[in-house]
Amino acid sequence: MSRIHVLHENDAWVVPLRAAFAAQGTEATEWFLDTGILDLTQTPPEGVFYNRMSASSHTRGHTYAPEYAGAVIEWLEGHGRTVVNGRRALQLEVSKVAQYQALAAHGIPTPQTIAVVGLQGIPEAAQKLGFPVILKHNRAGKGLGVRLVRSAEALAQALEIIAGDPDPHAQPRDGIWLVQRYIEAPEPFVTRAEFIGGKFLYAVRVDTSEGFELCPADACQIGEGAACPAVAPGEKFRILEGFSHPLVPRMEAFLTANGIGVGAIEFITDREGRTFAYDVNTNTNYNAEAERKAGRTGARTGMGAVAAHLIGLLVVAQRKAA
Repeated sequence: MSRIHVLHENDAWVVPLRAAFAAQGTEATEWFLDTGILDLTQTPPEGVFYNRMSASSHTRGHTYAPEYAGAVIEWLEGHGRTVVNGRRALQLEVSKVAQYQALAAHGIPTPQTIAVVGLQGIPEAAQKLGFPVILKHNRAGKGLGVRLVRSAEALAQALEIIAGDPDPHAQPRDGIWLVQRYIEAPEPFVTRAEFIGGKFLYAVRVDTSEGFELCPADACQIGEGAACPAVAPGEKFRILEGFSHPLVPRMEAFLTANGIGVGAIEFITDREGRTFAYDVNTNTNYNAEAERKAGRTGARTGMGAVAAHLIGLLVVAQRKAA
């Protein structure tokens, strides 16, 4: 029987999606892709497949989950199945280098960035860009590893700390560091634009006064065993009703061209009014408290809209198969 299948590696992040499906009278089959067997001689089931694999999977002990998901998606797409956030979306999820090149192709500015393999090349890259700079992982998720460094002396201290840190997450999962020109906003916030079905849903103002780890689902508490209540305290996340921006049409075109059916783009505007996109998230989460305060219910919520979008795709697939 044709149905919706959700590919993921974090049970907590699927809880609100289950509730959204239930509210719309639908159930989905979940594929937990951490370890397992993929028999390429078999034909995949019918239905619509939604990929929610995350770049931060390694922080939960699921080191090779994206690679496993990539193999599954190749199998699904090879058999002509409908995959929301397929192979290209997964490629962008795990590489900011890939994100920035793709964003640039659609006329969306990104901060000046130099990719470096190995800590020893970071000082040279930083000097070339000029301080202050941001250090971040190419593949991270949740803002993992982001540091603001304001001087050569501070950079030397940061690199010494990183080199001696026994935490395996202190280093990028793929070995690639990004050294990025710091974009200073007039106020401590960034904007996260949410898109579903390739169309703008709403924008969220995210308070950055406490740091850069900004997952809307769990306020990026990355510690071992951290829960994911999809609620952050206070006004850390606030939905901006009536939001518009000249880059939104370009963002929609970018998402469509790269096969991202569900995703978010984070951007910042500097003191001169210039806007720079710095992160594309194809495994987007939504803050339930912010949605409640904005009076959003049902299909006007993030997960409600995702569920409605997937159900609509399933109806189309069933009609084609009939």
